[in-house]
Amino acid sequence: MALDRQQVRESIERAGDEHWEALVEHHTDVYPESNPTPGDVARREADRLNELGLGDDPDLELVESRVQRVPPAVRITHVFANREKGTRFETDPFTGYE
Repeated sequence: MALDRQQVRESIERAGDEHWEALVEHHTDVYPESNPTPGDVARREADRLNELGLGDDPDLELVESRVQRVPPAVRITHVFANREKGTRFETDPFTGYE
């Protein structure tokens, strides 16, 4: 089943409060300009991960998503567990969402 916005949001929250707060601050600190909202970023990340084929693999579980501010963007790295192999791996960091 494909990943959705809510699953990515929950994975960011599982990484720790500082990761969700980094995403919120990325949106609010540029006022009156407006970077994408945390919800928009979560939706776009779900779409991106699905396009990479990571959302439809029944053996993969999205464990957590780490967010780091790198102004004017954010860098996101996702951690997946491969249930079949009993391993974990990280995606290459993605930087964007200015």
